[in-house]
Amino acid sequence: MANFETQDGLRLYYTDTADSTQDAKLPLICLPGLTRCGLDFRYFAPHAQAYRIITLDARGRGRSAYDNNFMNYNVLQEAQDVLALMDHLGLKTAAILGTSRGGLVAMTLAATAKDRLAAVILNDVGPEIPSDGLARIMDYLGRKPAAKTLELAAQQLHAAMAPAFPDVPSQRWREEVETFYTQTDDGLDLRYDAKMRDALLAQAQALGDTVPDLWPMYMALEGLPLGVLRGANSDILSAETFQKMRDAIPSAVAQEIPNRGHVPFLDEPEAVETIHTVLEQTQWQP
Repeated sequence: MANFETQDGLRLYYTDTADSTQDAKLPLICLPGLTRCGLDFRYFAPHAQAYRIITLDARGRGRSAYDNNFMNYNVLQEAQDVLALMDHLGLKTAAILGTSRGGLVAMTLAATAKDRLAAVILNDVGPEIPSDGLARIMDYLGRKPAAKTLELAAQQLHAAMAPAFPDVPSQRWREEVETFYTQTDDGLDLRYDAKMRDALLAQAQALGDTVPDLWPMYMALEGLPLGVLRGANSDILSAETFQKMRDAIPSAVAQEIPNRGHVPFLDEPEAVETIHTVLEQTQWQP
């Protein structure tokens, strides 16, 4: 567990499982979702002993510093931060496992620094995001939960997520809220910068009615070992977009995860198998 400094002087937190055998292990940089942190990958970690697992808390999330300029909460800046981490660790190339927002960062890296990538796995994200999924995110983004205790928050989260995650036990939802909220005397605090909401609203206002075409970013992944995971009940990666992604890059290892919405936890057998299959295709050399 350590910190490094970005080019604009922000301290970002990361974890690294490097040990005496690190030079023989493929580095896998794990990038979490919009409001999340590296703990998103704790369920996958027991299945990842063959890799050097590196997690990054993006600026404004988890244990990383908040940015005074909230407009720096954008995927291009976050992609540059990943490259800064790689430079800090002396990594010429690495594989990327990107969940949701982290997957958008991975696509940005493919479009801007493809030579630094050994492989990419996208977890429940693609070049098209349905408006209802975006609306759900904006409904909670930057707002403290109504629940005042971790126990109540876990109960509410379980109830809300049960339709998309019908077989997930209550204990896991309790782990989720314990990880991503802080209990205070006044209720629960967010473990990310609430100004991320301001950033997304300002960026959307700047675009106006223009819908950015992210397909060129996805197509930049062509030629790399590529995996695409989709929660079967996801409202962020639709079945239609998932099929279009498979058709656009037929070499991608595409897998739908049953009984999962946005996002799979990555310890599901289908997810673990897909990740291993993709990473076994890499030409990375120690």
